[in-house]
Amino acid sequence: MNDSQVKLAVPTAPPPDKIRSFCIIAHIDHGKSTLADRLMEATGLLGERDNRAQYLDRMEIERERGITIKAQSVRMPYRASDGEVYEFNLIDTPGHVDFGYEVSRSLKACEGALLVVDAGQGVEAQTLANVYMALDEKLEIIPVINKIDLPAADPERVRHEIEELVGLDASDALLVSAKTGLGIEELLEAIVARIPPPQADRGRPPRAIIFDSWWDSYRGVISMVRVFEGRLVPGAKVRMLSTGKSYEVISTGVFAPEMVELPELVAGEVGFVVCNVKEVADSKIGDTIADPEDLDAEPLPGFKEIQPMVFAGVFPTDNADYPALRDALAKLSLNDASFSYEAETSQALGFGFRLGFLGLLHMEIIQERLEREYDLDIITTAPSVKFIVHMKDGETRLVDNPAKFPDLGTHEQIEEPVILARIQLPSEYVGPIMKLCETRRGVQKDIRYLTPTRVQLVYELPLAEVVFGFYDLLKSRSRGYASIDYEQAGHRDSDMVRLDLLVNGETVDALSLITHRQTSYERGRDLCIKMKDLVPRQQFEVAIQAAIGSRIIARTTVKAMRKDVTAKCYGGDISRKRKLLEKQKKGKRRLKAIGSVEIPQAAFHAVLSLEDA
Repeated sequence: MNDSQVKLAVPTAPPPDKIRSFCIIAHIDHGKSTLADRLMEATGLLGERDNRAQYLDRMEIERERGITIKAQSVRMPYRASDGEVYEFNLIDTPGHVDFGYEVSRSLKACEGALLVVDAGQGVEAQTLANVYMALDEKLEIIPVINKIDLPAADPERVRHEIEELVGLDASDALLVSAKTGLGIEELLEAIVARIPPPQADRGRPPRAIIFDSWWDSYRGVISMVRVFEGRLVPGAKVRMLSTGKSYEVISTGVFAPEMVELPELVAGEVGFVVCNVKEVADSKIGDTIADPEDLDAEPLPGFKEIQPMVFAGVFPTDNADYPALRDALAKLSLNDASFSYEAETSQALGFGFRLGFLGLLHMEIIQERLEREYDLDIITTAPSVKFIVHMKDGETRLVDNPAKFPDLGTHEQIEEPVILARIQLPSEYVGPIMKLCETRRGVQKDIRYLTPTRVQLVYELPLAEVVFGFYDLLKSRSRGYASIDYEQAGHRDSDMVRLDLLVNGETVDALSLITHRQTSYERGRDLCIKMKDLVPRQQFEVAIQAAIGSRIIARTTVKAMRKDVTAKCYGGDISRKRKLLEKQKKGKRRLKAIGSVEIPQAAFHAVLSLEDA
């Protein structure tokens, strides 16, 4: 153990001026989790036997995909060059645009942020989005240029980009390699020198803000908190200000990097608290924990309300699994407060839930977590967005489900949500990306050359067009070099229609889509063609039709399985064969009238891969 490595001091809390709370923010894949590994190694928190790549990425999905989904907190002790021991509270945050909510929550528990930028790729779209959130919280930002050991690294160009695009002084930006450990010691000293200590009054009644919570099968709800005033001590009573309910504190502690129980958490510290909370809805993220006798306690400034942008139905393949799905969603909503859910019913799929997500990757992750962590077999319907529908009788409706979309002729006007998308890409891909945005009904707002080789496009895009394969097409047409960040930009009038799919004359409500009229014909045709390959052949012909209202706009037919009834006829008059064929035709007509077609799960996923560009 070198001088900078000290053992975690469990019994006593350091004074506020020896605490530094900070997070790591960056674009996806710029080295946040690797940097967190090196910081834990340098402070002696991880030995060689403990270490594994991306130590703080605890979920199997995170490790498989190489992305951070859940923000993770860890306490590190560090002996600085001045001989003093400091307590570092580090929060490793996600970098994908869909998980910006995790970042916004983490910033509430910090006084500073490490802005990590890849020395080869430079400032990306999500880099800007995250740093603007940190500036809004008035955090001290330390620019860190990572991956300087790579052949493509150009630290001076990246330093210039940070100054030009972000507006931060990057003359003292730290050059590090999280992979090799180069520059880590200088970074630790910069954290001590440049990130301010917390403002903490330990003599007042306790007040703390919950910035993360999750469900533990044995201990109930575990809440991550930042204590702003007073102390949280096991055995003491606390009150949740949003619900008014009081609980007893069972235990307190920190992650270092695994759970370590402490005798108390004091103002200025970040850690976990376990109360006897058994209902997942009673520990809300953003809630304030206070003294039950302090009736004048004011809630700490909470987080901005996150509005789901994409909606989809989730149904169990076996209706008997509905209670298990309901319980799984209740527990998962505590682990991920950024999705919402409510019960819904489908004629085709039975009982299920309508879920709201922040984006398509968020939707994929939630679906995968339900299947893996709760051992559920589920069907997810096509994603939709929330439309504002003005009816002819003066009523205004919010519609996020195609099944609830009003019939033709009953509404005056439909407004669809739009986003303001900032796309950064190399200049040689500007043409294909502009064409992609225009085919998705985008309106160009700005084009700006950030450097001679790098461009920022700003487009107003309908959110409904983005949820259908836009992100994949963006990456494929730019060979992976384009990055996108977006924000909600209100609503605009649009000619939207409901596209229904009919199988054997019956509408399958779970396969309905809300789409723009000008793209409805192509989508209907593509959906019919896909379904023709997925619907199993029957003893009778199955008509697959796409319809807008009562008008059929596309059709394909699944041919009947044919039995050769004339095989036993050899020789003789042709009328004998004709008689057998006519008898078979009548039987097939009767089968078609009473037969039902079972639609496989793959058909519901087919809608997700519809691409019209």
